[in-house]
Amino acid sequence: MNGDWKPLLMSAALAAIVSAGGVFAALHWSGASAESDSRIHAYLLEHPEIMIEMQSALQRQADARAEREQQEALDKVGIKALFDPRVAFVTGPANARKSVVEFFDYNCGHCRNSFPAVKKFYQAHKADTRFAFIELPIFGQASVDAARSSLASRNQADKFVAFHFALMGQQGAIDPSNTVEAAKAAGLNVNKLMADLKDPAINSDLVAARALAERIKLNGTPLFVVNGKVHSGEITLAELEQLTRS
Repeated sequence: MNGDWKPLLMSAALAAIVSAGGVFAALHWSGASAESDSRIHAYLLEHPEIMIEMQSALQRQADARAEREQQEALDKVGIKALFDPRVAFVTGPANARKSVVEFFDYNCGHCRNSFPAVKKFYQAHKADTRFAFIELPIFGQASVDAARSSLASRNQADKFVAFHFALMGQQGAIDPSNTVEAAKAAGLNVNKLMADLKDPAINSDLVAARALAERIKLNGTPLFVVNGKVHSGEITLAELEQLTRS
């Protein structure tokens, strides 16, 4: 998952070191000899990859704990909040038994890595799945500008998905020039898009989306909610198919 995760990674590394110290302490108090302590210490120095494995394990535990907390928060908020047209572009049958929600940032590398799977799943299931696309720009002003353009494009609803895919499929950072090119490629009326960008409701919609993200304890992208179940970070086509069957 992307976003402000560096402190979490640093904490995980520190926790790994503390855990190693805990191993020594446990052995010492259980009666292990100084010679044993020395041998264990030497072994860890010879195999530093153990510390990396410990860090990875702790990171997985932290991610799982965060996901559980997000699921609990979402269950309290209720999934209907994710399909509020004020915060999401919603498409697909209203009575669909399957649903996919994505919180995303157009400049998020993990969102882009998931994009091929999301696009393929959408193309295969747009007639039987309810989709909600929610803007959560967290990578600076360029991301905010792209999100605002995306929100403005909702006024040309039949072109929104094509525009969204065109933006998400960009290879480099999103900027005003490639946003306009993406709009043209999606068939948007660019003059109308520019005019709609002046609507003050766009800013309030971004605030509403961020407030919703905070309510479900989300501080990074992407976050998927598939059939009401939270999935943090990148997702594959196989995972989407499996989650929508569960």
